[in-house]
Amino acid sequence: MKLALAGQGAFGVKHLEALANIDGVEVVSLAGGSPASTEEVAKKFGIPHWTTDLAETLAQPGLEAVILATPTQMHAAQAEQVMRAGKHVMIEIPIADNLADSEALLRVQHETGVVAMGGHTRRFNPSHQWIHKRIRAGELTIQQMDVQTYFFRRTNTNALGKPRSWTDHLLWHHACHTVDLFQYQTGQVASRAHALQGPIHPELGIAMDMSIQLKVPAGAICTLSLSFNNDGPLGTFFRYICDNGTYVARYDDLYDGNNHAIDLPQVDVSMNGIELQDREFIAAIREGREPNASIAQCLPAMRTLDRLEQTLERDG
Repeated sequence: MKLALAGQGAFGVKHLEALANIDGVEVVSLAGGSPASTEEVAKKFGIPHWTTDLAETLAQPGLEAVILATPTQMHAAQAEQVMRAGKHVMIEIPIADNLADSEALLRVQHETGVVAMGGHTRRFNPSHQWIHKRIRAGELTIQQMDVQTYFFRRTNTNALGKPRSWTDHLLWHHACHTVDLFQYQTGQVASRAHALQGPIHPELGIAMDMSIQLKVPAGAICTLSLSFNNDGPLGTFFRYICDNGTYVARYDDLYDGNNHAIDLPQVDVSMNGIELQDREFIAAIREGREPNASIAQCLPAMRTLDRLEQTLERDG
């Protein structure tokens, strides 16, 4: 299967590393934002074609699918461009930075009939898969998810510490992970949703701190704290407080409430959540089916984010 990647930054590189572990896949083109760094990444991973024009990538012979790891603000327009070119698409989280564009993408997917998937990696991390399987087996019921998403990011830099041209967003990007995961794990859409944000950064124009509270009809709650001001351990840490145990997920790894590691090798074929996400995308294309985290399945999270944004506009 011939794939292309759009986005030569930190997360694009993570996808290239993951795809290298999947048999029968060839990355034939890289579409990037700056010529120098795009050429550098293409050479490093042996990609035969690179460009700064996505249309040129879409015209490559035999191309079947594209993974978009580009700036959030470009996702909606690029995803439509890819789908209308008849190519399958995975859109890194979030699929868009507003609800209207998200709903429009689903309409385009229905029109074109391609496989279209959101990059909701938390559904695929072995740690969260282990929890999900136990919930579905009736062995666990979530009482609360307590989540911390913390970075020290007061300038426009990516996960590798390199400058970038776009501004990240706590609500539409980072909160999207947790909102989707909470609703996915509980099997319900939040019936109550509220958010508060701290001061707006004078140069970046975004809130650097945020607090979000969710509740589903069954009673489970989610408490999410986000910050770009945290000078300490970075990343997202999920604490599942359940009726039958407490668990802490740190990306692909899982611990119990007393910080004892839980063995996860039988959960899936890899311990890399991004690789598992990419495997699902490729399998859905090959099998002609809807993938886990399809655009349709992502929409409930986008609708909840829209409700949260409305509370921010109302309450500040």
